[in-house]
Amino acid sequence: MKLSLVIPAYNESEGVQQTAVAVRKLLDYLSKSNDVELIFVNDGSKDNTEALLKAEFENDPRVQVVSHEVNRGLGAAIRTGLKQAKGDIVVTTDFDGTYPLDTIPQLLARMHVDNADIVTASPYHPNGHVEGVPGYRLMFSFGASLLYRVLVSWKIHTWTALYRGYRRRVVDTITFESNDFLAGTEILVKAIQAGFSVTEFPTTLHVRTFGQSSIKIARVTRSHLKFQWRLLLQSLFGKPAFPAAPSVQER
Repeated sequence: MKLSLVIPAYNESEGVQQTAVAVRKLLDYLSKSNDVELIFVNDGSKDNTEALLKAEFENDPRVQVVSHEVNRGLGAAIRTGLKQAKGDIVVTTDFDGTYPLDTIPQLLARMHVDNADIVTASPYHPNGHVEGVPGYRLMFSFGASLLYRVLVSWKIHTWTALYRGYRRRVVDTITFESNDFLAGTEILVKAIQAGFSVTEFPTTLHVRTFGQSSIKIARVTRSHLKFQWRLLLQSLFGKPAFPAAPSVQER
């Protein structure tokens, strides 16, 4: 099996060395049973993130660094990474250590056990946890996820996590418009509406271990509210919230 890992990065120079250590351990472990590639997407960083990443992995053919000339947003970085990825399964995750990289084998195991098209990290699952995350971040993320549970599927507890695994058929089918932090939610909603199966990986969401988050809560909140309004109109009036997607029979 070919496995692709996609990690967006924006102004992450402070944590490159720490992430590089964790990445090498992970790649060595995964390479024992998989053909593995890792794609860092440097989203127009203003610091020396790109140079540091290239220096750290210049002799590792499993790793490539793809860069945007200017900052285009998390969603655009995810889109670039997914287009570049060649894996049968593609894992997207955060650069900043909020979800430890060494949990990726567990996430993949959950996907295989449940035979799911998507497995998503879920700190808001009854068996999930949150450690040290500021209250205002939790209020935004948990509140948004609660509304998506009402609007789309009550079975999914967490809708805002970047940390996910996708089978190739999902990556090849689902398109998304968002260039910001809404992108992960848009992918998940569209995938469910297209009939793909989703399972959750209950895990722990940690406070960022280095650097500063680039998320702008007010801006992202507006994006989610607009998106949720489209979903509400769809449920009330049957008006499509998205362009038609190829039908996939739900298991």
